[in-house]
Amino acid sequence: MITKRIIPCLDVRDGKVVKGIKFEGVKDVENPVKLAKIYNEMGADELVFYDITATNEGRALFTDIVEQVANEVFIPLTVGGGINTLGDFDRVLKAGADKVSVNSGAIKNPDLIKQAALKYGSQCVVLSIDVKRVDGIFKVFLNGGRKETELKAIEWVKKGCQLGAGEIVVNSIDMDGVKGGFDLELLEAISNVVDVPVIASGGAGKMEDFKILFENLPKVDAGLAASIFHFGEVKIPDLKNYLRDCGIEVRI
Repeated sequence: MITKRIIPCLDVRDGKVVKGIKFEGVKDVENPVKLAKIYNEMGADELVFYDITATNEGRALFTDIVEQVANEVFIPLTVGGGINTLGDFDRVLKAGADKVSVNSGAIKNPDLIKQAALKYGSQCVVLSIDVKRVDGIFKVFLNGGRKETELKAIEWVKKGCQLGAGEIVVNSIDMDGVKGGFDLELLEAISNVVDVPVIASGGAGKMEDFKILFENLPKVDAGLAASIFHFGEVKIPDLKNYLRDCGIEVRI
């Protein structure tokens, strides 16, 4: 049985970890370096770091904070935000990231996925997609969920994997910060059309939500969350023990 991963997410704006609801009403939470160290000690399987305003502000990702975070963690670190070129991949990897998450940059230039996979390996290229239902259709959004595209989520992830993405992060805008559970309908639709690891993001509110996710969608490899970990509503060691007791394989 494949071990399921528990992944905290650090959404960073102006050097602070922030959190909102449905990508709006964003508020400061904590220093990213301090949080990263805590999650590393708590037994998180990986850590995701997003510079959430880099793309919208048209600037490069802040690699100085990435370097500080990378120095504090000894688990895989995925970094994204403002990734538009191979040069951006190179900067972020040299700053200490293990994997690079690309979102808006790949939509604008899909060949970036292929180029990065060829240069750094597919395992290094994470395709992150922000998805929202529009008239019953899963549509892909740009710029941190601010701008709707013509892309349909299912077709886009299939293309991304064909180009060389080695992992998919599915961010449900509909469920983000709502704490009503993961978007099982969306995640099932995507996990059924790709052969790479799928990470569920958006909607976790309690430990049971992870149990429901992994029991109902065995193809989903990991559950990603932010606020429930940041505010101590769910502690990672407690979550892992709970999942293990439920018969779900996790790394303790």
